[in-house]
Formats: sequence, structure tokens, C-alpha cells
Amino acid sequence: MTASSDGMSASDIALAVAARRLSAAEVTEAALARIRKHDGLLNAFTDVTAERARAKAREVDAAIAAGKNVGPLAGVPFAVKNLFDVKGLSTRAGSKINRDLPPAARDATLIERMEASGAVLVGALNMGEYAYDFTGENVHDGPSRNPHDPTRMSGGSSGGSGSAVGGGLVPLALGSDTNGSIRVPSSFCGIFGLKPTYGRLSRARSYPFVASLDHLGPFARNVRDLALAYDAMQGGDADDAACTTRPVEPVTAQLVQGVGGLKVAIAGGYFQNNLFPEAQEAVARVAGALGATETVVIPEAARARAAAYIITTTEGASLHLDRLRKRPRDFDPAVRDRLIAGAMVPAVLVDRAQKFRRWYRAKVLELFKSVDVILAPATPCVAPKLGQATFVLDGVELPVRANIGIHTQPISFIGLPVVAVPVPLEPMPIGVQVIAAPWREDIALRVAHALEKMGVAAAPGPRGI
Repeated sequence: MTASSDGMSASDIALAVAARRLSAAEVTEAALARIRKHDGLLNAFTDVTAERARAKAREVDAAIAAGKNVGPLAGVPFAVKNLFDVKGLSTRAGSKINRDLPPAARDATLIERMEASGAVLVGALNMGEYAYDFTGENVHDGPSRNPHDPTRMSGGSSGGSGSAVGGGLVPLALGSDTNGSIRVPSSFCGIFGLKPTYGRLSRARSYPFVASLDHLGPFARNVRDLALAYDAMQGGDADDAACTTRPVEPVTAQLVQGVGGLKVAIAGGYFQNNLFPEAQEAVARVAGALGATETVVIPEAARARAAAYIITTTEGASLHLDRLRKRPRDFDPAVRDRLIAGAMVPAVLVDRAQKFRRWYRAKVLELFKSVDVILAPATPCVAPKLGQATFVLDGVELPVRANIGIHTQPISFIGLPVVAVPVPLEPMPIGVQVIAAPWREDIALRVAHALEKMGVAAAPGPRGI
């Protein structure tokens, strides 16, 4: 057996472990060693589940030695945002308050499914408090740092997930996306991320933020790994009322179909404004590689962002009212103040936002009658500096925290599937959203895979560690 799995993809690790060229135990020890070596700088992990990981690795190796097929992720290390329930750990959700919760009695459904496919959980990851964040900066645990420049943001709220995968600590991680929290860290950290269709993957035993907007999904350094993780996690779940009862629809085998016959358009209007040059260049590169010249206008996208904000802040406030009353000083002040503001939004505005949401969804779905994929920027810029409060967009100085998700919010607002693909610009990567119609993750992933094969989309090696 070889000595190390450093730098190997999830799919290559699984093949090597299944063929007994590597043991799951060796792979696990290599991952734990990488975490020990680099996480002091990246601050991606809040908990390392070393003994659990070693026990699972031994189980995988014993099953393979007995001639059993342990699944397509045999021996692959992964980690999860710390809003996933991990048996034996308190589910922090990035907060100080939740540390007082008793340890979780059972893993989140998606962890159970990953491990049923042979994957090995190695820890829980840093995140923005209660997932209300785009920066990756946590006042309780410190910021997760960008693997390409540790003086920059990792993005949020799944910042530890982006940092851990972008930094090569683990080949796969899971995160959540309410308004952009998978796509933003993917963009800043230069990796692939999948926000599935709303309801596609179970959220059971994960800490909620905005129930009508929350999605869970994977991060990876290549599209095949992303698809393998997505396929492993599919399936209905009675423990999540929003989870679809649609049959499992595997996508990994479809990646090789390419983009022949697919019609790709560029999001115009709103999505071509409020961009730094690097975001414009990234979209142009992706569009050029795909031969996309048509522009479509997503109607009322600015209003969709505003409505998403109203629903986010009011649903979030409702969830946290008791904590806001009893322990206001234990919140990140920036999170607390937005939640308090949400608690004071008039009900009539929430009603209007929900009615607009239904109208907007119908209008956007009309676009997918004539196109298969829409391209849009994932973030307006590359990762800002840690602590940076403002940037200038279209000549206007705006707060960073509130405006990083300016191009993701109008998409997650109606639950569309999106693959964020990294474009490796210098000196920092940046992402592009590949947006498809509901339940067409297969199409978005095929396009992402084609871009990867062309060399247009790629996860650069970490430059800052």
C-alpha cells in the first residue's frame, strides 16, 4: 500500500481503497495530519472527530477485506458545516448560545448517507453565526481563512467548508445555502459547489435558518466528486417535510454527455451590473467556452433580492426571538441587529414578498422553456480582505457583508439548482453560477464538467498555505 492520499480526488481515493491499493485507515490518518498541519492557519475546523474517523476507517477496511462493496465513496474523508447534527457534538450553528445544547443523539441524514456510501467523517467546520453571513468571519471562533490568501475572506456562511476543501484538507465537505452560502465560499475559495433544487436533499437534523429558503449541498475540487457526493445523498426523507418524494435521479454517469444540444444563455440586466472587472471576465470566459451569445433578462431580479431579504430576516427573527430576549449579548452584534430589525418588519411587507415570490418564480421558469442553462456571476468580486467593511460598486460605496450575495439571492429565492464553477484568475479565483431549471442538476453538472474538461473551470491548488 502507498503512504499517502494527499492531493487525491475523492473518486481516486475511493477506487484505490476499494482495490486495496490504499487503506481507509491510511487515508484517514493523512487527512488528520493535513488538518493538524494547516488548520492553525485556515481555522476551518471547530471540531475534529479523530477517533470516530479511525473507527469508521477500520470498519471500511474490514468490509473490503471481507469482499463487500462499501460504496462509491469508500474511505473518502469529508467534513460538515457545524450546523449539521453530529452524534456526540453540540450543534453550534456558529453561535455561542448553542454550545450549551446537549450533544446530538443522531447524525444528520446527509451524514448518514455519506457514511453509508463509505465516506469517513473527520470533523465539523467553522461558519458564520446562525448562517446569517457572507464573509466567513465568526466572532466566537475567529474567521475561516482563504486558502489562496489567508488575509482574505473565505466567504460565508459555509466558510469553513470552502476553506477546508479549497485548502486540500478534505476532498469533500457539506454546507448550507440560504441566500448564497455554498456559492459564495465556492467563488472565493476557488472550488466547485452545488446548491440543489429546494427540497432535493434532506435537511433533517440540521440547524435551520430560513426554512423556506434553506438548502444543503456539497463542495468539491472537481465535478465528478461533486456529483458522487450528490448522488450519495439523494432520496426522500420523512424527517424533512420539504424533502421531495421524487425518485433518486443519479447524475454521475451523465457527466460525459457533454453540452451538445444544450442551449446556454447569459443573464443580462441586473446580473451585468454591480460587478468588478474580474467577475465580468469570469462570466465572459465561461460564456465564450460554451459559445453562449444570447442574453436573457431575469425579470425584477432587484425586487427579488429585496423580497428575499424580507423573508430571510423575518423568518430568521421568528426562529431566534426567545434567544434574542434572553441572551442578546451572546449574539454577534451584526447578526443580532439584523434579526431584531426583522422582528419589526410589518406583516403586510412579508405578505407582499411572498406573493411576489410566486409571480417571480413563474416568470423565471418561463425562461427555461427556451434555454437549458443561464450563466451569472457568483460574487461581484474576488474575496475581500478580512475585516473589510465596504467596497465601491458602480461608483457607490456599499457595505461588503450585505452585498457579497447580490447575485446569488435572486436565484436561491426560488430554489433553482446551481453549480458554482471556479475560474482560476490571477491572483485570486472567482466563481460563475451555472443555473438550471428545477430538478435539472444533471444539466448544470454536465455544463460544469464540460467547462472543467476545457480547462476554463478549475480549482487551483492552495497558494497561501
